[in-house]
Amino acid sequence: MKHTKQRRRRKAVTFYTACYGFRKPFKVLCDGTFVHNLVVHRVDPADRAISNILSAPVKLFTTRCVLEELKRLGRSHSEALATARSFAVARCDHEGKTKADSCILEVVKENNREHFFVATQDADLRRKLKEMPCIPIMFGLRNVLFLEQPSAAQRKYAKDSEEERLHISEEERKMLEKKTGVILASTKPKHSDEEEDLAGQDGYKAVAEKTQAVKKGLGVKDKPQFKRKKAKGPNPLSCLKKKTHGNEKPTSEKEKEVNEGHTRSRGRKRKRLRKSKKPLVMD
Repeated sequence: MKHTKQRRRRKAVTFYTACYGFRKPFKVLCDGTFVHNLVVHRVDPADRAISNILSAPVKLFTTRCVLEELKRLGRSHSEALATARSFAVARCDHEGKTKADSCILEVVKENNREHFFVATQDADLRRKLKEMPCIPIMFGLRNVLFLEQPSAAQRKYAKDSEEERLHISEEERKMLEKKTGVILASTKPKHSDEEEDLAGQDGYKAVAEKTQAVKKGLGVKDKPQFKRKKAKGPNPLSCLKKKTHGNEKPTSEKEKEVNEGHTRSRGRKRKRLRKSKKPLVMD
């Protein structure tokens, strides 16, 4: 079950990253109810807990209106106020005079340009945020944090925007037609007689060159040219002749020639010592 939840969270994060351009480190906009839930259930440190859910580094934000609302709630939310003051403050023009939920809706309007993840425990606020196209929502259940799956409205908006990007707009089509007309006019020959001569002599060649010029002007490429591998010859080192060393003829042939010529190699002569004969002495 744990792996299934992790896979769902990873899919949701990938959806917002691919379709709406969210980038790391992710920005998480927290309201007072969410911060209070973190404090009550001792989810500390908050940035590490949220980072584990999103599998990425995060930066926590709040607004002045949220801080003022926590301040008005008194001692029961004093610890939550101290925690919220450690977060970065997102820019809003209310100066703490608006309700926290209205302030957050104002900050993330216009397609959530700052790419905020909104963390809240307010069910009404979460329902309103689901109707907006590109706002990921987080909430806590006791000491466990959750990332909501993209709603049907968010998925439909992403699909429509993708189809819109695949087709050119009316203005782009008019610009393309205008550019094409200018290029065709510049490549058109000035005299009709010249065109007839070309058709009579090298008509096919002229038409081919003209087509290439138009394609080059429009930035259209021909069919991809693949490099054909040339046939390689044998390894030149394997074609070298075998080297001969010193004796060209084998020893057996050499001995044969020596025997035929009645020549004989004389080896080292052994010296023999002869005993000298002493004369016999007659008594």
